[in-house]
Amino acid sequence: MNGLMMNYPLTINYILEYGNRVFPHKHIITKQPDGSTHKYSYNDMYKRTMQLGNALKNKLGICPEDRVATFAWNNYQHLELYYAIPAMGGICHPLNLRLSIDQISFIINHAEDRVVFVDATLLPLFQQVAPKTPNVEHYILLNAPKDIKTTLPNTMHYEDLLAGESEVLEYAETTEDTAVGMCYTSGTTGDPKGVLYSNRSTYLHAMALNMPTATGIGTNDTVLLIVPQFHVMAWGFPYSCMMIGADMVMPGPHLNPAAIIKAINDEQITVANGVPTIWQGVYAELKKGEVAIPSFRSLLVGGSAFPKSMIKGFEEDFQIETVHAWGMTETSPLGTLSRLQKHHENLSTDEKYDLLATQGVEMLGVEIRIVTEDGTVAPRDGKTVGEIEVQGNWVVSAYYKAESDNFTNDGWFKTGDVGTLDVDGYMNITDRTKDLIKSGGEWIS
Repeated sequence: MNGLMMNYPLTINYILEYGNRVFPHKHIITKQPDGSTHKYSYNDMYKRTMQLGNALKNKLGICPEDRVATFAWNNYQHLELYYAIPAMGGICHPLNLRLSIDQISFIINHAEDRVVFVDATLLPLFQQVAPKTPNVEHYILLNAPKDIKTTLPNTMHYEDLLAGESEVLEYAETTEDTAVGMCYTSGTTGDPKGVLYSNRSTYLHAMALNMPTATGIGTNDTVLLIVPQFHVMAWGFPYSCMMIGADMVMPGPHLNPAAIIKAINDEQITVANGVPTIWQGVYAELKKGEVAIPSFRSLLVGGSAFPKSMIKGFEEDFQIETVHAWGMTETSPLGTLSRLQKHHENLSTDEKYDLLATQGVEMLGVEIRIVTEDGTVAPRDGKTVGEIEVQGNWVVSAYYKAESDNFTNDGWFKTGDVGTLDVDGYMNITDRTKDLIKSGGEWIS
């Protein structure tokens, strides 16, 4: 017998509608390439997203399931693209600007991107890619002066694209299984492989991010999205923040420690995400004693192992909580997060930091097991080492147009990470399997 409940699909469009309906006054703040600050409301973003969705259809001829690529920093236009492309049925495909020219061009050609949105500051780099991607039909320039010179063909300025379009958009007919985003992983040997995120997986992943056992972000937080939007869809933060009405700060290209500290103080930021190298630089600046960040309470760190000394340093020197996390492109990326539980209160201080330095426990929606070399599932004893396998609501089931032996016969994804699980389920990564690039449990895209 089925339950008698409404069929209210878990789609990205509902996140956008909810954010505009409940939190129209909340803000999205961007640090522009020239150092200026752009600030507007959720409602402003909503109306421009509607215009962009219409422009994609009316001016660029984008159809449902078409891939639309972005080559840009974190900014308000990039956020509009995150929502507008799926709204009209397309698939948002952020390109990793830190890959090689050959890798970027391979990815564009493999994904069959029809349009690429390019930040003007990145034109010198992307102009080397374009000759290798002849099937791209249009290039849309972000933050570009009107008289900019470029070798890209068929260019249009972003604001010209939006001009004259209606602020009312008829959403495409989508289901929970319809793809909304796409990222390529460079972590395996061979060519990069595409991961297609669905409405359902993206929605559930964003909800999980907001759980108290995860980021614990709330409506009174101001969140700095340091993780690039081309890294696993910014770790899902553009969706999770809108779900709970947190103000979002987009740093643009300003990612050095001094710029991050300035942004935290300028905007009274409370929470941020980022890779270890970012936070090590911020910590070094703070240790000089010349600046402080009193509004800041918590950082989420992933990408590689964050040293125990750094976790301890942020907490004891500056009373800043560090949440150590693990995941990868194939897990959307949230897989595990490390927080202490009530029964850990009696541990020594050093033992607590040891636990916080692990990759943590699996989130609701994800299941993890350790498989030894002989194919048996390892006990959760904190000692038995094996390959980490994962399954869940936002875990990849197959790569886009690519074969792989990373999937088991019973449906688990083999991560290539090697480690242990202890009796409480805390995961500790120790190595990578030989057939994959060693990356220490990296979140990669």
